[in-house]
Order: sequence, then C-alpha cells, then structure tokens
Amino acid sequence: MDLFAKFENRLGPIGDHADKVPGYFSFPKLEGEIGNRMKFQGQERIVWSLNNYLGLANHPEVRKADEEAVQRFGLAYPMGARMMSGNSNYHEQLEKELAEFVGKPDAMLLNYGYQGMVSAIDSLVSRHDVIVYDAESHACILDGVRLHAGKRFVFKHNDVADCEKQLSRAKAITDQTGGGILVITEGVFGMSGNQGRVAEIAKLKEKYDFRLFVDDAHGFGTMGKSGAGIGEEQNCIDGIDLYFSTFAKSMASIGGFIAGDPRVLKFLRYNMRSQIFAKSLPMPLVLGNLKRLELLRSRPELREKLWHNVRRLQNGLRERGFDIGSTTTPVTPVFLHGNLSLYETTQLVFDLRENYHIFCSVVLYPVIPKGLIMLRLIPTAVHTDEDIDLTLKAFTEVRAKLEAKAYPQELPPQLMVDATTPASV
Repeated sequence: MDLFAKFENRLGPIGDHADKVPGYFSFPKLEGEIGNRMKFQGQERIVWSLNNYLGLANHPEVRKADEEAVQRFGLAYPMGARMMSGNSNYHEQLEKELAEFVGKPDAMLLNYGYQGMVSAIDSLVSRHDVIVYDAESHACILDGVRLHAGKRFVFKHNDVADCEKQLSRAKAITDQTGGGILVITEGVFGMSGNQGRVAEIAKLKEKYDFRLFVDDAHGFGTMGKSGAGIGEEQNCIDGIDLYFSTFAKSMASIGGFIAGDPRVLKFLRYNMRSQIFAKSLPMPLVLGNLKRLELLRSRPELREKLWHNVRRLQNGLRERGFDIGSTTTPVTPVFLHGNLSLYETTQLVFDLRENYHIFCSVVLYPVIPKGLIMLRLIPTAVHTDEDIDLTLKAFTEVRAKLEAKAYPQELPPQLMVDATTPASV
C-alpha cells in the first residue's frame, strides 16, 4: 500500500471540517494592524480571537524596539544553538529578569512554547518515573506525556481528590522502581478559562513526594497583582517547582521560558533536545521581549484596562443568560447547547461575521467534548466599551435566531463554493 494513499479520505477529526470553506472557517486571514478591529474578507470586524491580552502587539514602544533591534542585528544574529555559538548577554539578561519577575531563582529561554514544553517533559522523566496530569491539559503537555516511556496517570479536570487518588497509584509504583513523580497542570486553562487548582495540588506535597510543573501560558501577564501569574494569584509561588509560559500571549511575541531550581535548569540546558539542537532565539526577539517584559511590569494600567474589559464582557454575557462556564480569567467561553447541527453552527458564525461584523473562534470536538459548541472570546486591553456593547447585542440577537430555528440546515449560499477554492465573500 502506498503510504500516502490513506490521506485521500482521512483528514482526522479536525480535518473532517476542512471542506467547510477553507479560508473562511479554517485558515482564515485577518489583515491590517493587529488590534481590536481588523479586516477579514475585505471588511472590518471586531476581533475576539487574538491572545494579545495587554495590547502589546502594536504598542508604539514595542514597535520601536523591534525595529531598532532588526536594524542593529538583523534576524541572523546570533548564529547557532545557545550551547555552541548562539548565546549573548541579552539572552542571559532576559532570563534573569523573567526569573525575578515570577519569583524563581533561575529561568531558561525556549525557542517556542509548544516545542519547549514537549521537550522539557521528555527530558525531566525517565522510564522509572511517573507522570500525573490534568485531563484537560494543553496539547503540548499531552504530546510531551506521550513521549514518556514510563507510567502516566490522568486525573479528572481540576479534581484535587482524583489527583490525590492518582498520586497514590503513582507512589505505589515509584516505591518499587525508585523513581519520582511529576505532576503537570495549567495555571489558566485556555479553553474553559478555569484557573488550575494549583495551590490545592501543591498542598498535597505534605502527603506525597512529587514535583509540580505548571503551564501558565494564559496566566503570565494577566493573573496576580503584578501580572506574575497564577503563583502570585493563588499565593503559591513556592509550591510550583517549575513554572512555564510562552511569549505568544501577553507578550505578543515568539518564544517562551521555564523558571525554577537552578540545578534542574542546568540539567535542561544540557539535555533538552529542542534547544541544544536548534538555533538560538534571534536577537530582535530577545530585545523585543525585554521591552515587552518592561512594559508588562511598569504599566499596570494595561492590565487594569484588560480586566475592565473582561468584567464588562463577562458580566454582560451572564446578565443576558449566556453560559460562560466557571471562568475566572480573561478567557471567555460561550457554550451553546441544544445539539446544534454543524450547519446551524456554520450559519451562526457566518451571521456573526457578515451581518454583525464580529470575528470570534468557534471550537468543536476534539478540542472540546462532543455535543458542545463553543464560541471563544479573548478580551484585550485594546478593546473598547463600544466593541463589547455591540458584541453583547449581536450575541443576544443570534441566540434568538437559534431558538426560533431561523437558521437553515445548509451552508450559506455565499459559501457554497468548491471546497478546494478559498472563499472570496
């Protein structure tokens, strides 16, 4: 059998929706300056799909720092992996400042968040060790766990009692193998907006011997009094052994970092294959991230504006009877119930984009459980009260159409094009 033959009719659970107008529902193109309003299909939309929490993507000081760094260094410098020839004083400065900000003694830069998390997990555990992790962990955690040659146990999402149950199972194994236990959870879950029960899990160390690794991609910069993340928010910085975040959210950049015990980070610097065999972060990204971190620390008004918008949006949705789950973070899911058909969902999203000029992400299985449709809104510091009020009005009207069964069970006529041709509405 030809290896490639199986790809003709098999695209996977997400790819099964690929024929629903590529370029419109999958791989859409947002154009113009990154902000609260951008162009999609040639028309302005209010955009709720970007993790630009603090509005740093197009902050004038950030743009200036990025431009000056490119002019000074170009994109090539430094050449090579950090261990060989790609280190610099600026890389080390960024690591030092990140560690200080999140309350850890040391930090290590990562080229990419996803790749870094996968590789870190792979490096931290051996076949004698056991991993215990949250059922709704991000894909980068799941992929890292899959590389593990030893035992792994999953606990029900945010269920501390079940976490303890899995820890007990893990302990029974490590008592025999002499291995250790690594618990992995998230600070803020990017789909539901729930905070991970990090402080409660950390308290289980009083009974069980384990290390806690927290992915705080959505919490860094947004949670805590100073924006230092979930450890600050839940007053459990010391209980987190390894703290991870990406620059792709609040920092609106590329890369990531792990902060924690210098002994562990020294080991990772010499053993994380995704870092020792990859080119170092280019200097413009390093200098740009230094500027972003400076603004994150020194401009509390950015975080205050973010949270003003979060409260206005989430309170407005709740007051209108929408199910936004139990989010206590900027991530704002809107769950639609009633066994909606794929066509109704398609019509709804089309209506929001074309008639109400609102662009938000629609999330389906396998990202969320079967039977649910979720519209995911990410408020940022650059959204306005007008953006929020227009969105609340639109959602209310669209829900009324759903309840009245006003959406036909077919694709919108404007989107009935050859699935191999990008939509052009």
